[in-house]
Amino acid sequence: QVQLVESGGGLVQAGGSLRLSCAASGSIFSINSMGWYRQAPGKQRELVATITSGGNTNYADSVKGRFTISRENAKKTVFLQMNSLKPEDTAVYYCVLWGRSRSYAAENDYWGQGTQVTVSS
Repeated sequence: QVQLVESGGGLVQAGGSLRLSCAASGSIFSINSMGWYRQAPGKQRELVATITSGGNTNYADSVKGRFTISRENAKKTVFLQMNSLKPEDTAVYYCVLWGRSRSYAAENDYWGQGTQVTVSS
């Protein structure tokens, strides 16, 4: 079983910064990519950023230039540095891992429990 534990959320004023962390543990054979999604009240969950094991990144247009995703492969950890935060960034942020729990298993996606980010104006 794969577990993802997020940390680093909180309340910040507009223009401020936060750094989210997500550590994966459990039965993990291989990791393809890790990333972050977010869901604001009344809205669908949306992609924020992803990073492959090789370090290739992808960002939502709304966060480009403000957010940076990074990872430590050895520690199975992914980070999201969020700068110049805006009230519209307020959401629950979810960590996601795409990988295999066994060498013979199909790739699956695994999700954390989410961490609240609130940006006040």
